[in-house]
Amino acid sequence: MQEQLGFDFGAMPKKLVRVTPSKLSTWADCPRRFRMAYVDRPTPPRGGAWAHNTLGAVVHNALKALFDLPAERRTPEQAVAQLHRQWKNDGFRDAEQAAVYRGRAEGWVRDYVGGLDTSIEPLGIERWVSTPTARIVAEGRVDRIDLREGELVIVDYKTGRHALSADDARGSQALALYALAARRTLRKPCRRVELHHLPTGAVAVWEHTDESLARHVSRAEEAADEIGLAADTLAAGGDPEILYPPRTGNQCTWCDFRRSCPEGQQAAPTLDPWALLAP
Repeated sequence: MQEQLGFDFGAMPKKLVRVTPSKLSTWADCPRRFRMAYVDRPTPPRGGAWAHNTLGAVVHNALKALFDLPAERRTPEQAVAQLHRQWKNDGFRDAEQAAVYRGRAEGWVRDYVGGLDTSIEPLGIERWVSTPTARIVAEGRVDRIDLREGELVIVDYKTGRHALSADDARGSQALALYALAARRTLRKPCRRVELHHLPTGAVAVWEHTDESLARHVSRAEEAADEIGLAADTLAAGGDPEILYPPRTGNQCTWCDFRRSCPEGQQAAPTLDPWALLAP
């Protein structure tokens, strides 16, 4: 009809693919895992809780709850109290082991909060941010967004057993996409990203440039193109086993969908749910 009236609008613009760092990471790790997590309906049954994930989630939730309090109540003691309120024993061997790691986590949050200026109000706590690029909409939830000297700073809490470096901050696609999305959502410049490793108290920092952010976006767009092509081909009748092949390796040990993946079961041994805790 539009052509009959003399209008030529050209081809319809390609729909932007919505991605989160978690989706991109899952696709890079294993397309089959991506399919089971984001495509298959109903979703295949997931495995049980992992103790190290429980530990990380509790610490994140405790710090969120702390910053929800008025500034004068954000004390190390209150951080520990919030940790106790959030605590779960999911994935731990028994109550005794859970108590040991709860004690460690108490020390982490006490020391961490003791070194913060908690009178400063973050611009975002567990804040959802989003930005379009030429081919994707990158979005996600940021642990904390600070405002320092007129610029946004992305803060990501980590509780893993290994200390982190500036290379980890530089190479993190998630942090780079959060920086871009926060910049657009909050309308302020954002270049600095930080990984706060609570077990060691170390802070890994990277200052992005427009060029380094563009490189991360380019890689994210390439992955999104692959994700979109697989989805379109599947909708056209493609074979899901070919479009979403397993990518096996050590990561199969802790995959949520291990029970539904024979290749993953063969590739790596079964571990106890507490095996990935720091010794």
